Amino acid sequence: MTSLKVLICGGGCAGPALAYWLANSGHQVTIVERFPALRASGAQIDLRAQAIEAVRRMGLLEAVRSKTVDEIGVSFVDSQNNVKGTILANKSGKGAQSLTSEYEIMRGDLVRIFYDATKDNVNYIFGKSVDRFEQDEKEVVVHFSDGSTDKFDLLVGADGQGSRIRKAILPPGSPDLYWRIGVLIAYWFVPRIETDNNIGSAYHSPGGRAIFRRSHNPTESQVYLMLHNHSEDLWSIPKAPIEQQKEFWTQRFRDAGWQARRFLEGLKTADTFYCEEALQVRTDTWHKGRVVLVGDAGYCPSPFSGLGTTVGLVGAYVLAGEINRNVNDLPQAFATYDKTLRPFVEKAQEVNRTFVQWYLPQTRWGVALFHLVIGILCFLRIPDLVSRFSKEDAHGWKLPDYPELSTGRDQKPMESAKV
Repeated sequence: MTSLKVLICGGGCAGPALAYWLANSGHQVTIVERFPALRASGAQIDLRAQAIEAVRRMGLLEAVRSKTVDEIGVSFVDSQNNVKGTILANKSGKGAQSLTSEYEIMRGDLVRIFYDATKDNVNYIFGKSVDRFEQDEKEVVVHFSDGSTDKFDLLVGADGQGSRIRKAILPPGSPDLYWRIGVLIAYWFVPRIETDNNIGSAYHSPGGRAIFRRSHNPTESQVYLMLHNHSEDLWSIPKAPIEQQKEFWTQRFRDAGWQARRFLEGLKTADTFYCEEALQVRTDTWHKGRVVLVGDAGYCPSPFSGLGTTVGLVGAYVLAGEINRNVNDLPQAFATYDKTLRPFVEKAQEVNRTFVQWYLPQTRWGVALFHLVIGILCFLRIPDLVSRFSKEDAHGWKLPDYPELSTGRDQKPMESAKV
């Protein structure tokens, strides 16, 4: 089988997952990451459904399990910290994951797991990015930020929802590919206190506001703020200077109640702060010539889907499988990748804006109704029953089998690509 020289732009989760499969199959893989070092940071993420199986096939599920966060469920609380309902994680080994997955893990830990599994046979280059590229039927010529140039058989954009690689391959006049949900999200870490336990807390306040607290280690807790507001003026907030972003969240949540004051006090000195708009990337263009997208760069489903990491890891697995199956015909590989994965992505992106409005109420009556419904559902154990008797595979989509993929580290080198 032909060996390809592959450049992956982006060293988060989906990029290194793809690199794992390709390098272990004998391809020459380079990952270029614009940050000066491994970006092993970020909030709590999870593996669900098909991603659990994909990571199992990588042989890394036990490594993930060893780093999972000890969170056993999520409680919905009022301003006095009275619990209105609790949804526990489904750890029965049967059915689907609940709000808390069996495989909750900090993003940084997952990034390090993928890095450790690939660093010996993948070339990582930090502090460098792709400025531009040209391609023809035989190769992609890539120009880097340091002025250097190199040639590759394949360029992969794994550079997130604001992907520059995606922008370069979109047809002229393409419609806006961002599907906006009308929600801003911010998170940071604060010192953990005695009452922060291994059950996450979710608090809702009028004005389309919500606060979440999760505790991932003995000394720190995570704070997540959500704001539901369709004003276009808010879309620019994540691009503002950090201090301006912090001031925005402070002003919007200073009267939210519950533990808002504690969390906003911690925000003043937090160096883990991050703010983003919850949106989806919806485009018909996942590939062009010898350039292809994977993960959030091609099909970010938004945090409200609960499948962000899952879709990225599944996408990496399917793309690697199709490349190996059609190694001498990349256009066919990319077309089949699109045809195979798109039904799963489209299902994962089915987020109902009406549900978001109900989940982030604007009025006190809306919050009271939300708590009433949650209380009844939890009292009747409906969430637990739904998880246990739902299909393990999200949306009934079966993860394909690719015998062409190998996880063996002692593979013989493949024949060099003829370009």
